[in-house]
Amino acid sequence: MLASRPMWLSRGGVARLANKAKAGFTLVELLVVIAIIGGLIGLLLPAVQAAREAGRRTRCANSLKQIATGLHSFMTAKQRFPAGYLATTNSPQRDPTTHDGPPGTGWGLAIAAFMEESALSDAYNTIQGVAGAANTSIVSRPIATFLCASSTGPRTPFAVTGSDGTPLASGVMLGRSDYVANAGQADVWNSNTGRDEWNGLATGPLYRNSMVRPGDVMDGLSQTVFIGEHSQALSQKSWAGVVAGGWSQVDRAMSTASAGPGATFVLSHSGPTSGGPVHTPNDPGGHCDQMFSQHPAGSNVAYGDGGVRFVVADVDPTNWAATCTIAGGEKVSQSPQ
Repeated sequence: MLASRPMWLSRGGVARLANKAKAGFTLVELLVVIAIIGGLIGLLLPAVQAAREAGRRTRCANSLKQIATGLHSFMTAKQRFPAGYLATTNSPQRDPTTHDGPPGTGWGLAIAAFMEESALSDAYNTIQGVAGAANTSIVSRPIATFLCASSTGPRTPFAVTGSDGTPLASGVMLGRSDYVANAGQADVWNSNTGRDEWNGLATGPLYRNSMVRPGDVMDGLSQTVFIGEHSQALSQKSWAGVVAGGWSQVDRAMSTASAGPGATFVLSHSGPTSGGPVHTPNDPGGHCDQMFSQHPAGSNVAYGDGGVRFVVADVDPTNWAATCTIAGGEKVSQSPQ
């Protein structure tokens, strides 16, 4: 015989028990769960961001390694490193102030043939140069190797402008780069305007019409900076080269620095100069003609021996300046890493 339902449990009581069993989270319980999830996300997000930045930094280092290999392949073929950029300083087409003239071919374009970009290099008209109509589609091309993944700057080609920001009549567009070559301590493009030759003035390995050989780097290839970062978020840089009369414009949201003459499309300096201090990479007071990275803790740098190292943001300024000269004879007391 089936057990009978207790007399005190009415049908209404059964319904109330069933409804209670189906009830969900209370508001307090839901808020607690949301708070726990939010806390976990807060703990995990920095780790995820750090992992992503580590990946971007590694990709940047790999790009610099390819660039450094290109420099050495060029050196093996030509018995010298490429010029920072080539300019006929007595050309009728030269800029009257800077004496920059065609072809303006930069170090990045010079090593393109050694970086699996031989088709681009072969198509380049060396006579017309960077501003030549025949080279429009070449010099404006984006090349992934010359772009750092951590840079938040634009990626599209930029129109070359004069010192006042007005586009040049040639209408030339340049493909961007997040990497610049080291011309030494002094900003020879500002401190020596009107000079045709920079030999003896530029103390770095790559500058206008430079022809530096490994033996000229008396301080040692492993102790001399050749290539470093400069984010497009700060100012315009190009892998192709320099256009006479062009100026590298600064993103005013990132810096109060002034625009720089054409040489700063491809070159940088460390300081000190007669009117300023040493600016290490990532220095918030750095100018458009100095190295600047958007990696949080420092900057990737390629040395003359082909090695790529990470220079911390608080590197000793004296050591940084010493590693930016090829024959200064300075003693680097500690590794700038």
